[in-house]
This record gives sequence, structure tokens and C-alpha cells, in this order.
Amino acid sequence: MRPSPFDPVRAGIRQRISDVFNDAEKGERPVLRRADALFAPDSVAWKVNGDVVTMMIGGVSGLLLQMLHPAVLAGVWDHSDFRADMHGRLRRTAKFIAVTTYDHAEAGQAVIDKVNRIHSKLGGVLPDGTPYRVTDPELLAWVHVTETISFLDAWIRYAEPGMPRAEQDAYFDEMARVGEALGADPLPRDRAAAEALIQSYRPRLKADARTREVAEMVMRQRVGSPAVDAAAGVIMQAGLDLMPAWARRMHALPPGLPTPLVRGGALSTARLLRWAFRGSPNRGVHPKDVTAFPR
Repeated sequence: MRPSPFDPVRAGIRQRISDVFNDAEKGERPVLRRADALFAPDSVAWKVNGDVVTMMIGGVSGLLLQMLHPAVLAGVWDHSDFRADMHGRLRRTAKFIAVTTYDHAEAGQAVIDKVNRIHSKLGGVLPDGTPYRVTDPELLAWVHVTETISFLDAWIRYAEPGMPRAEQDAYFDEMARVGEALGADPLPRDRAAAEALIQSYRPRLKADARTREVAEMVMRQRVGSPAVDAAAGVIMQAGLDLMPAWARRMHALPPGLPTPLVRGGALSTARLLRWAFRGSPNRGVHPKDVTAFPR
């Protein structure tokens, strides 16, 4: 790509986004795209999981859906420092997706193993006295399916409205590889199975004071400068808007901007960041080199 007078502007925007997702004080850097990742460069997962804004919107929507399950909410409530570090929690989730999608396959497996080790130690008792374990396969299946369908639906709404059904099905099939490694069961392998699985969980879902407290903290997130926070506010609203109507009713969160403004703002933000990342060195695919993975 030829040099452009806009290159410094693009680089500045990319740096602000990098600061949102990477803690420079801890030496964190953006994940490089590698040809020897868990997923191939021509996979649907590479396309869907690489769009910053749609992944953020889908991440918010998925998180709001997940916490409607009492045991998921309990896991966050009992074992997470969300009150002090919600930004850190969102950052770690984004890093997990980036590493398992784009980094060396061994690095992807390593972060999956780390999550499994953490999950194996976690459990507790729900307010009604029901015991729960974070490693419950059905609980992990709920987390997996809500996250996956939210990422995909955000991509469809704000990037590829005409995405073929076959590609949507392929995305579920590909992402099931990560869900299986995390112990989720049952695992949907296509869109129809994912939608059916979500419907089957609805009788177990509920919203109470704890749900509202966590959801309100998610929606109030501040992650950077005033400009970045303004964009983040639109993205949070777009995540809420992306959820099914029945889930929005359960949350009963205060109304924000009108829907046309939310969707228009989210689309404009997505297009701006795609422009900024066009030609970014981090978008290149690094060749296979097993020695590049730190031992």
C-alpha cells in the first residue's frame, strides 16, 4: 500500500485501540496472525473474530445473555473481581479469543488449558441453596453458545448482512473446537442447533438484583479517553440492542439512545476502525515457524 497523509491518523487510532485491549505495563502486545494457528487463515473464524467493533458488540451482548443463567452469574459474583476490574475482565476475554483464533496453535491450547485449570477450582452455592461447579458441561455450553451466536450476529448486522447460511453454520462448527476443549456439552454445530439450544435454556434463566448490578456495571464501563469512552458507550448500547427481545425484557435496563442512533453510531464506528486497520502490519499472516513459539 502506498504511503498516505492519513497514515499517522490510522496509526494513532490503532494505538488507542491497542491500549484498550493490551496492558502495556505488563508487556502485553497485540496478537500476531499466524499461519499455524488453531484455525486456518481462510476460516470463517478468522473473518468474524478479527473485526474489533463487532467483536466488542458481540462480547457485550454475549455477556449480558450469559449472566441470565443463575450459575454463570454466581460464578462471576463469587469468584471475579468485576467490581474493581471489569475492564480487565473484558480485556482478558478479548485476549483469549485473539490467541485461540490467531496465535500459534500451541499458544491457543495453552490458554485453553489455563482456563480449564482455573475453572476446575471454582464452584459454590446459589442463593436458593443449589450447588454449582464452573466445570459443569451444560453450564459451559450456555456460555459457549451465547458467546458464539452473539459474535456472529454482530458481524452479520454491522459487517455482512448477506452472510450465507452455510458460512454461518461453518462458524459454529469451527468454534465448537474451542468449546469442546473447554468441556462444553452439548455443542451446536450449526445455526439451527445453536438457536434450539438457547431456547432450551430459557426456563432456567432469571434476572434479579444481582443480575441488574452486574449488568449496570457492564453498561457503565469506561475504558480510555473521552473519545474512546464515547465510542464504547455506543458499543455497549449496540450490544444490548443485539440481544433477543425476550432477553432485553428480562434485563429491564434503562433505555438509552434511540435504536437508529445506536445502530448508525455503531456502524460508523465499525467502518472507521476498519479504515484505520487497513494495511496494518498486524493484519499480515506470519508464516509457519515452530521455533517462534516460546518454549
